[in-house]
Amino acid sequence: MKRAVALRHLAFEDLGLLADVLSAAGYRTSYVEAGVESLSGPALDRDDLLVVLGGPIAAYDEAHYPFLADELRLIETCVRDGVPVLGICLGAQLLARALGARVYAGSAKEIGFAPVRLTEEGRASCLGVLERAGSPVLHWHGDTFDLPDGAVRLASTDVTPNQAFSLDGRLLGLQFHIEADPAVLERWLIGHAAELAAERIDVRYLRAEAKRHGEVLAPAGRAVLNTWVGALGRS
Repeated sequence: MKRAVALRHLAFEDLGLLADVLSAAGYRTSYVEAGVESLSGPALDRDDLLVVLGGPIAAYDEAHYPFLADELRLIETCVRDGVPVLGICLGAQLLARALGARVYAGSAKEIGFAPVRLTEEGRASCLGVLERAGSPVLHWHGDTFDLPDGAVRLASTDVTPNQAFSLDGRLLGLQFHIEADPAVLERWLIGHAAELAAERIDVRYLRAEAKRHGEVLAPAGRAVLNTWVGALGRS
């Protein structure tokens, strides 16, 4: 059976909608808790998948979080060995770093539900369903990254030009949270309470937005993930 290994930085920022997608595609999934468990254990094959999930730390802050160096080495090994990698938020930044791109603080934080603007390549990719469905996505980041050499930009916003990229069909970086299930956003509101208060973001507004967009968000998120994971199975 194919394996999907998810590097998790926060308990509530998990696979979300992606869990059922991977199960239906025949993957046996497991988590590695970054910063707690050894990152030298996972030895993935080309039929497997590495998912690098989000978190509130900076992808360039090895001085305070030394395990990031081990995480980068694991991602680099997967890239070198042809193992598919999906990076989400912090995971996308780490994937970009592993591909030689710069990661740095953005001009402003993006937190909340808003659409992304797809490029021509993005419309033809797994993200095309977002535009067809008129679906926003969940943004929750302050850092950003340069586009890695050879990668294709798929999506952007005015604040963050590089919202999504792909490389060789097997590497996908998403700055936004396509995996987040709006039905359980309350866990995010609790877990990120300090950040939301510091940014003066009303949790009641985010809660209402999750409810308002939920019927579109969840199916669109699953469709994006199904399309990308399905393409891996055919390649």
